[in-house]
Amino acid sequence: MRTWAKRIPLALGLVAVMAGCGGPHAVVLNPAGPVGRVELNLMDLAAITMGIVILFVMVLFTIAVVRFRDKKGNRAPYTPNVEGHKVLEVLWFIIPALILTVIAVPTVQETYALAKVPAKHPLVIDVTSLDWKWLFEYPGQKVATVNHLVIPAGQPVLFKLTSDAPMNTFWIPQLGGMEYAMPGRVLPLWLESYKPGVYWGHSGQFSGREFEKMFFSVKAVTPTAFNAWAASLRKTAPAMTVADYHRLLQFTTVGYQSYSSYPAFTFPSVTHGFTLKGGMYLLMHNNPAHD
Repeated sequence: MRTWAKRIPLALGLVAVMAGCGGPHAVVLNPAGPVGRVELNLMDLAAITMGIVILFVMVLFTIAVVRFRDKKGNRAPYTPNVEGHKVLEVLWFIIPALILTVIAVPTVQETYALAKVPAKHPLVIDVTSLDWKWLFEYPGQKVATVNHLVIPAGQPVLFKLTSDAPMNTFWIPQLGGMEYAMPGRVLPLWLESYKPGVYWGHSGQFSGREFEKMFFSVKAVTPTAFNAWAASLRKTAPAMTVADYHRLLQFTTVGYQSYSSYPAFTFPSVTHGFTLKGGMYLLMHNNPAHD
């Protein structure tokens, strides 16, 4: 009895934590873009399927415990070495295969679909993971920011990811899944915001002492407001010099920064697209913003 009494507070704490997984603060469960919505649908499918399996197993377990429990005066013979049952053996092979198929088919279909950017010329943003900060360069607008993003709502954004520091992971939970940022490589990730809003992104992988401070803000605005923001930045923000970039390479944390231009060498000129059928890889090569 004392053991169970000690476990009650722990159980209540777990219930409270699980209850906190919902609501507006559970950003993964509140997608704000088409990629995040598709990924949440796949998560829901897997969770519902697993829930049905767990419920079915628990029902069978309860039936077995109640019906076949040892009763007082039970004279049934004890026969633990039972020969195989072909029908049951076939069923417990087919049923798991069907369950996996239900999850796998839409997952594969959506994975291939998400490998293609739904726009011929999306907004391109070059993303560089540094110690311990994020550098965002807009080749089409010729401006750059540190630790904050501004994107047009309702328009696909193609992020080209690399690292000038240890390997990291770029993640904006409400807009979609994460992707690696690797030194000497450029990996693609496209995301989109349904409507104007403010979201948060961060590093999803350990990359050193201050990695937990690698947060950045994402502000989705109307296309008109985005163009006005970029034009204002080109007029009012300072230009990034080589010395400025070298300071960003240092093992430091910084706040928000904006630049009206940036040196051409700060982002790799060769891309490596590890995507299905090379969809985004070809797009990165052929997009005029990269020339």
